[in-house]
Amino acid sequence: MSRHGLRTVVHRWSLAILIGLALAASAGCQPRPAETGDLLAEVRALLTRSAAAWNAGNLDRFVSDYAVDSLTTFVSGGHPQYGYDWIRDHYAPTFAVGAQRDSLRFDDITARSLGTAHALVSARFVLFRGDSVTASGPFTLVLTRTDGRWLIIHDHTSSDPQ
Repeated sequence: MSRHGLRTVVHRWSLAILIGLALAASAGCQPRPAETGDLLAEVRALLTRSAAAWNAGNLDRFVSDYAVDSLTTFVSGGHPQYGYDWIRDHYAPTFAVGAQRDSLRFDDITARSLGTAHALVSARFVLFRGDSVTASGPFTLVLTRTDGRWLIIHDHTSSDPQ
């Protein structure tokens, strides 16, 4: 190997080692994400408030956990829709005076931290009337922590087959 070739190999290895050391050092300096138990408790509280707002017929409170942003995403039936306004408009008929709205609860809630400011949530929604389930299905949320509270930036909801 020529002297120039050896120098190139040494430089490449040196650069790779420096990058590796920098990544390892920066990983130790990252802010610590919320503990899983804390995150799960916060997510359960968010979903409890959401179900209470639904059951009380309060549209504004129900959608208040969605980020007011044109990029907030709602996916259902295989079609993505974008924007807080679209989400609010989508749910508005369900909250109209005289509309029939079954009761809502959430089951099987899990939460995973995606760093200090994001979380992945999965659960099941259950709509029921009396002791009969009228609709249910799995959903996944991506949350972002903004001004000390979690907000939904992505909601992918599916319905169980009838």
